[in-house]
Amino acid sequence: MPYIKKDQRQGIDALLEPLLEHIKGQEVEDIDGQINYIVSRLLKEVYPPRYFNYNRAMGVLESIKQEFYRRYVAPYEEGKIKENGDLK
Repeated sequence: MPYIKKDQRQGIDALLEPLLEHIKGQEVEDIDGQINYIVSRLLKEVYPPRYFNYNRAMGVLESIKQEFYRRYVAPYEEGKIKENGDLK
C-alpha cells in the first residue's frame, strides 16, 4: 500500500469523502462500473499517452490489486477457513 505522509492524506481524503458517499449511495449493480470509470479517468488524466507511462499505470494497478488481496481478501479467506474448515 502506498504509505503516503499523513499530511498528504488530509487533502486527498477531503476530496474523496464526497465521492465515496456518492458511490455508496448507488445501486449495487452500478458501483463497479462507476469505480472503473473513476480509476480510468484518473489514469488517463495523470499518465500522458506514451508506452513508458502506460507501463507505469499498469504497474500501479497491479500493485493495488496485490495489496488489496494481501491486506483484505487473504485475511478474510483465512477467517473463513477457521470458521468452516479447510479443503480435504
